Formats: sequence, C-alpha cells, structure tokens
Amino acid sequence: MSKKENVKKKSSFFDKFLNGIEVAGNKLPHPITLFAILALIIVILSAVFEALGVSATGEIMNTKTMELEEKTITTVSLLSGEGISYMIKNAITNFTGFAPLGIVLVTMLGVGCAEGSGYIAASMKKLVSKTPSKLITPVVIFLGVMSNVASDVGYVVLVPIGAIVFMAYNRHPLAGLAAAFAGVSGGFSANLLIGTVDTLLSGVSTEAAKILDPSYQVGATSNWFFMFVSTFLIVIVGTFVTDKIVEPRLGAFNATDESIDKATEITPKENKALKWANITLIIYILAIVAWAIPQNSLLRNPETKSLISNALLIDGIIVFITLGFFIPSVVYGRVSGTYKSEKDIGEQLSKNMSAMGSYIALTFVAAQFVNYFNYTNLGSILALKGADFLGNVGLQGAPLMVIFILLTAFINLFMGSASAKWTILAPVFIPMFMQLGYSPELTQVAYRIGDSTTNIISPLMNYFAMIVVFAQKYDKKSGIGTLISTMLPYSLMFLIGWTILLVIWMLLGLPLGPGVSMYY
Repeated sequence: MSKKENVKKKSSFFDKFLNGIEVAGNKLPHPITLFAILALIIVILSAVFEALGVSATGEIMNTKTMELEEKTITTVSLLSGEGISYMIKNAITNFTGFAPLGIVLVTMLGVGCAEGSGYIAASMKKLVSKTPSKLITPVVIFLGVMSNVASDVGYVVLVPIGAIVFMAYNRHPLAGLAAAFAGVSGGFSANLLIGTVDTLLSGVSTEAAKILDPSYQVGATSNWFFMFVSTFLIVIVGTFVTDKIVEPRLGAFNATDESIDKATEITPKENKALKWANITLIIYILAIVAWAIPQNSLLRNPETKSLISNALLIDGIIVFITLGFFIPSVVYGRVSGTYKSEKDIGEQLSKNMSAMGSYIALTFVAAQFVNYFNYTNLGSILALKGADFLGNVGLQGAPLMVIFILLTAFINLFMGSASAKWTILAPVFIPMFMQLGYSPELTQVAYRIGDSTTNIISPLMNYFAMIVVFAQKYDKKSGIGTLISTMLPYSLMFLIGWTILLVIWMLLGLPLGPGVSMYY
C-alpha cells in the first residue's frame, strides 16, 4: 500500500470510528484501576437494584441434578452485612480460584522456558523459511480455532505465539496477537473436530429439550457439520480483517531484536538443537498417544472410555502442554548451550514467573470484579430479562434466529461463561423454539454464534485482562481501548458472516450434524 493510499485508508469513517474507540479507551485509567472502579460500580449498583427490588423469574437448570427449577432471581447487595462479609472473606479465594490464573502461570512455566532457551525463536526461523508469507495469517487463525478442542489452552499458548510469528515475518506483532485471539476466542465454537464445548452444551440442551420431549437427546456431534464449515468461514473472514483492516491501522512495526532482523537465518548449532528438540517432542507426543489407545487407559473416562468428556487427557491438558514445551526446550537449551546446568533452568523458571508480575496484579482486581458480578446475580437477571423480551417479539424463521443471536451476543458482553449462560437460556428458548417447530440443535447453533463473536470485545471475558498484558509487551501505551478497537472489526465481521451462513443454511435446509435436522 502506498503512502497516499494509507492516508486515504486512515481517513475513512470506519477507521476514524475505531481510532475514536482506541483514544477514548486508552484515556481510561490503568487497567488495574479501571477494574477496581468497575468493581466499585457493581457494589453500588447491587445495593441500588436490591433496594428497587429488581428481579427476574424463570426456569433455570440445576447443573448438579440436571433438573429444571423455577426460580425468582433477585439482586443481591454487596453493601449489606452478608455482602461486605463476602467481599472480605472471599477476596483471596476469588483471586486464587480465578480459572485463568492457574492455567496461565502453569503454562507459562513451559512456554517461558521454550522462549528463554531459544527454542521458539529457532522454530519461528524455520517456519519463516518454509511457510509462504501469504499463508501465515490464515494458518495462525486456523490454529486458534482448532485450539478450542482443548478448551482454553489457545488463550495462553497461541495468542502470544501469534505475535511472535508475525514479528518473525517483519509484520506487526499486535496484528498476529489479534489474529490468534480472533481465532481462539471469536471462533471459539467452530472446529473441524468435536471438542469439550460440544459435550458441555449438548448435555444442557438435552435436559432443556426434555421439558417437552422426555426422550429427546442432543448429541455431541449435533452441530458438527455446521461448525466444520464455520471453521473455514472464520479463517477467511479473519484473514481479510487482519490483512485489510487491522494491520493497516497498526502501521509499521520497528523491530529492535536482532533475531527478528535475521529471522530466516538459523545457525548450524541452532539447527542441530532444533532437530533434537523436535525429535524429543515427537517422542513425547507418541508416548501420550500410545498411552491413550488402550480402552482401559488412565487417560480415558473410566466409565464411558471417552478421551474427551471427563477424561484425564482433557482435564490434565494444561500439564501435558506445559511439559510439551518444557521438555524439548530443555533439550534445545542443552544442545545449543543456552542451558549449561540445572541452575540455568531454575533461573529461567524464576524469570518466567517474574515476567507475569503485572498480570498477577491485574488478575487480583479483575477476579474481584467478575466474582462480584456473579454474586450479585446481575448477569442472570439480564439474561432472563432478555429471554422475556425475545419471547414477546413474535418473529419466526430466520429473523427469529437472527434476533436470538444478537441477544446472546449482547448478553455475552456481561456474562462471559458459555455454560453458565446456556444453563439459563436453554430451558427458556429450546422449549419455546421447539413449539415453533425448530430443533434444539438449531437453537444451540444460534446460541454458539452469539456466544463466540463478542468474546473478544468483552472485558468480562476471563482472559481479556491477560490479552491486554500480552499486548503491552509490544506497545507500552496500549490499553483496553487499543484491544477493543483492534478486535471490534473481527467481532462485527464474524457476527455478520456467521449469521449469514446460518440463514443460508436454514434456507437450504441442510443438516446441522449427522442425522440432525433444523426442524423439530
């Protein structure tokens, strides 16, 4: 793109809009301060809404008994005696129990060693020399989408690596970070394979469908055909947004690391170390595969023999991935000379944790905010109020599903957990739509579209704070405004493109999965 074209691009209305969001967002206080302010707002709102008697009534599924219970959910004040007691007593457990914290820190033990030993840098050099530049964006997004087979691993592993890959190609690392984040989170429900989210949602959908049809079963493969095709949609749309919208806005990135300037040069010593490290990694992977094959394997679910649902392979995936980075990085470090003794490895592990200091501090405050929001029931009330609204709209067919997608996408901005939202929404909408002639599987697909597309612009999403910290590694001035303005084009384009795909799917009457119709 020429300089003249670049100026023209930046003067467009949409670009000015994104720039305005970035400027306004970055004028907000430091993320730690901002989350503290948001937590305080939740405290005040909870007291006001409780005094006003704000509540919502609906049938909600008990996730322990998997039975529906009609409940009236009221706002719980954090300024009452019990609320203040909760904030004080749970300040530590909110922090230590915050799901992303342990996952991030444990994974970074392995990833940090891989980076510190030079293993990642050497791998990137090799990748640069083998992969055409034009393919790197779709490859990063595709890997991000596929990572959701292992639940949340992509957030911790692929997002920072996406930045490194782009930097190795002399492209802006924030564009790589955004592309990986878009694939991992914006395309969370899409995949070529059946993952944990399929089994989780289908179980809730089955129980909701039994309200009208006690024999109805929603299988884990019920959305497979649609999500298989969706994977390619997300990759195509994500590549367009990255290359045509996001990266041009970010402009040129002036790399200062000499290893980036010589990204395609790999020394004989590095090549030898990389070879032995990769051999070690292959042996490690084959060992896990061999361990998983027997039906009585410890890695399988002892009752169903599944490798996905309640299986050690998935439940322990973070440990397996951490070791998958750590073991070959130690081999690489020893062969290359980076790690001369176990003391060097110990020092590297310490550095890995030191580098996460800002994230740990931010997590403490963000964890309080998220838990306050859940404790006050504000998210659940919002979801039930939204359900009441949609039930009174009176639409049918594709327009009805479009409205449901938009409602889910909006609620997702305030209630991040996919399973928590679905336990509230499924018992309301699945029976409602079944009475209109639409299958539970179709309702579940529409929900998954809305639930995925706004993850990347919601500060309430568990990993949002972590992504902000990753971005600040490459741009010290970046903040929440930078991340939201960068990810908003993905969110809008994914929402539009995915919704259009569902409308076309409905018009053609295609099956959503093996033997699964859109109609009840």
